[in-house]
Amino acid sequence: MSGLLVADSFLVANGKVRGLELHRERFVRSCAEAGVAAERFWDEQAGRLPGFGRWFPRFELPASGELAVQLRPAPPIGGRVRVAVHEGPDPRTAPRVKGPDLELLGKLREAAPDRADEILLLDADGTVLEAAYSAVAWWEDDTLCFPPSDRPLLASVTAQLLRRIAANQGVEISERAVTPQELQNATEVWLVNALHGIRPIHAWGASAIDPLPNSVSTVWQSHLESQAARLP
Repeated sequence: MSGLLVADSFLVANGKVRGLELHRERFVRSCAEAGVAAERFWDEQAGRLPGFGRWFPRFELPASGELAVQLRPAPPIGGRVRVAVHEGPDPRTAPRVKGPDLELLGKLREAAPDRADEILLLDADGTVLEAAYSAVAWWEDDTLCFPPSDRPLLASVTAQLLRRIAANQGVEISERAVTPQELQNATEVWLVNALHGIRPIHAWGASAIDPLPNSVSTVWQSHLESQAARLP
């Protein structure tokens, strides 16, 4: 376990953020569960974030109990994604809280076989939960699917935004438990997070990376970016 009790990161691009209220809600709730009130701290620090450039700040509640913010330049985004599957049980100690398992997940992703960019974590029944640093979404024909919300999942802000967009556009949404093998047969599979937005999976394990035909990810990435709002 890392020294972080709670953490939350998001992309700030020229003073705009996607789903800032959802990031605030998740961070404040997790801090409250740890016995720390974080509302005022969040609001003060969010108001001090730069209104120019690209940043990936991380709000933190370390084990010391003193709230902090790391203002970090945003890493490069996008790119094709190769995934591997973690063999064995979900190693996280607090899957519903972002922070305690970040160090463990980083090591897990770095050790992923086949030079994978991300690694999928499985529930006890062998179905897909999420990746180390991303939520999972996929298409089955015209239905946008997610793992069941009653599973041990982090409440992904980006996944919540995609659900909003789908609902507003009349797109059917479904929660389904799928194995990695079943997921590979889906119409299209995405990894989604606050930094990258949407990244389609192009390769599983050691398979070759090929262009993804008829991907709808570009259109949906535009929908997602339209959710960005000015910092307070």
